[in-house]
Amino acid sequence: MEYSGDGRPVPGDVPGPVRQADLVRQLAQLKQEIDQLQEAVVSHAVVDQAIGVVISLGKLSPEEGFEVLRMVSRHTNTKLRKVAGLIVNWPGGGPLPDALHKALEQALTDVRAP
Repeated sequence: MEYSGDGRPVPGDVPGPVRQADLVRQLAQLKQEIDQLQEAVVSHAVVDQAIGVVISLGKLSPEEGFEVLRMVSRHTNTKLRKVAGLIVNWPGGGPLPDALHKALEQALTDVRAP
């Protein structure tokens, strides 16, 4: 779109139906991207909280806590954010599946080993 010297759109260059459709499509894509970014922020926060649980449980560094989460995720074939969510809820009485609990214990042992 062209603009005149005073910042107003040049008459006759107003978006037609095709351009409006393009704008609607772009808007939908941007909304989807915003939704994905918001989900990523929440997911990142949950992972950070789970790292906190793991480092307090195992007296580990943050890097070691993250490695424990990765190991549990890998050994249980469970997405990291799901593992993190279960671990965050576990101290408050949330369920921790047996396979996940065993993988957590093993990962803590493996990370602590010299």
